Amino acid sequence: MATTPRTDDQTLAVDISPAGVMTITLNRPDKLNAVNDALSYALIDALKTARKDPAVRAILLTGAGRGFCAGQDLESRSIGAEKGEIPHLGQSIRNRYMPIITLLRTIEKPVVGAVNGVAAGAGASMAFACDVRIAAESASFIQAFIKVGLIPDSGACFMLPRLVGLGRAMELMMSGRKVKADEALQMGLVNQVVPDDELMTTALALATDYAQGPTKAFGLLKRATNRAMDCDLETYLAYEADVQEIAGRTADFAEGVAAFVQKRPANFTGA
Repeated sequence: MATTPRTDDQTLAVDISPAGVMTITLNRPDKLNAVNDALSYALIDALKTARKDPAVRAILLTGAGRGFCAGQDLESRSIGAEKGEIPHLGQSIRNRYMPIITLLRTIEKPVVGAVNGVAAGAGASMAFACDVRIAAESASFIQAFIKVGLIPDSGACFMLPRLVGLGRAMELMMSGRKVKADEALQMGLVNQVVPDDELMTTALALATDYAQGPTKAFGLLKRATNRAMDCDLETYLAYEADVQEIAGRTADFAEGVAAFVQKRPANFTGA
């Protein structure tokens, strides 16, 4: 039975469909879903619930209103600066953003990002950490950390070069310029661009399709891909053999083979 993650306020909306898709909506539309403490901890809690709940077989991450996520809410930082306080950004990253990015990348279920409007700073980094990104025509991506004298964080320096190549990633991060949806598609930053009013229908259909797939194989696929991003070929091939051994023992593998032989659609259960 699906469980509902705990949220302390209304900064996050969570829905679990009968098909097993957990839709997580960042819900501070008046702030373009900028991340404050409450939102970050609620998101961590929701992702932990999705990871452990067998009824959740895919995750859809999006934002309420006209933006996906404007990044860190700088209002509290500004207040602190006025008081002469020195921000401990490293501690904030370790406590709040590091768990979010780690969960998005390592949770062994497909994660679809539905990017509506602006995805800036840590908001863009969260989109980069999703497995697949569907963008609305109004979507845009901005890594503007350099404009306030910071480096891109929340995994951006790790993920962005792997998505678009080192040279293009460096240009985007050093300029801090806006990348609109059509350019993001051209450079491979997103998988698909759709009209704004079709974004959630398209993204939910894709997440539902994943939810009906072989959940354990998807998880092992993510595990192997993450490993391949940071090791030599020989090490990876040995690891791949171990992971494939695990996949070969699943009920979904047996069902997939049987369906292929019998020339019928497979009925994957995630087992």
